[in-house]
Amino acid sequence: MNTTSLVIMAAGLGSRYGGIKQLESVGPNSEIIMDYSIFDAIRAGFDKIVIIIREDIQDDFMKIIGNRLINSIDIPIHIVFQSLDNLPAGYRIPDGRTKPWGTAQAILSVKEYIDEPFLVINADDFYGKDSYVKSQVFLSNSILNLKKPKFCIVGYPLENTLSNNGSVTRGVCKYKDDGKLLSIEETFSIQQENDGIIGSDSCGNKRLLSPSDTVSMNMMGFTPAIFPMLEKKFVDFLDNLNNNNPTKSEFLIPVAINELLSENLIDVEIVKTSANWFGVTFKEDKKLVENSLHKLIQKGIYPEALWR
Repeated sequence: MNTTSLVIMAAGLGSRYGGIKQLESVGPNSEIIMDYSIFDAIRAGFDKIVIIIREDIQDDFMKIIGNRLINSIDIPIHIVFQSLDNLPAGYRIPDGRTKPWGTAQAILSVKEYIDEPFLVINADDFYGKDSYVKSQVFLSNSILNLKKPKFCIVGYPLENTLSNNGSVTRGVCKYKDDGKLLSIEETFSIQQENDGIIGSDSCGNKRLLSPSDTVSMNMMGFTPAIFPMLEKKFVDFLDNLNNNNPTKSEFLIPVAINELLSENLIDVEIVKTSANWFGVTFKEDKKLVENSLHKLIQKGIYPEALWR
């Protein structure tokens, strides 16, 4: 069986939230969502933690959680920077660009720290214990040298991932009966409307969604075979940057995965979970997260003092 790592993406700006939402306290002892993600991952059997941040939030990060983790957990932990100037040779930052390059470039920033299968998550999403257990089983049994690499995406029922405080974007998954992913369709402005759930496609066309639709929450499992594939896709993205928006366009994992699937270069398996997601997309979500964690602590799923 393979060793496995957890990679946490915490470099996003959190523009809709209005601050560094990844560092907001939500637990009874100033824990943040990331504390619970790491706790669940360690319980599920993950062997290493890699956290991606921006260099400008390093001091806050270390003060709020980094030092606590280093002193509390007994598996390796690495802090890695996602940087705008981490570009292939011959490319430069466009004038006026301040926004990070996106989730796919974030994954490339951990390349030198990863030699084993790894799970990628968002720092501001609570995924639930079941999702870590199932993904760790998949990754620990992954075959590393397949000619056609096999990855996984943890799929949630759409109804378990909605916010009461505004619309959300989700990757709606289409897959075969055997669980093999066909595509991820980024669907925007998803919210309850009358008695249904409505979203919009990339062209702004409205579509009716089912509560049982399987969606991706950026919880994905890879082997190191993903790195050279993403490096090539990043070059393609940069070559076409002037045809899009050079200051704001992002190199995103769902887009890269869709392209690799369409080129028949990878297989991706849907790992389904019935866990309830929650997160802090909006300021108003924080109280719901605090209350949800309090209930889980009362049920004994988490100790009140997460790190003893």
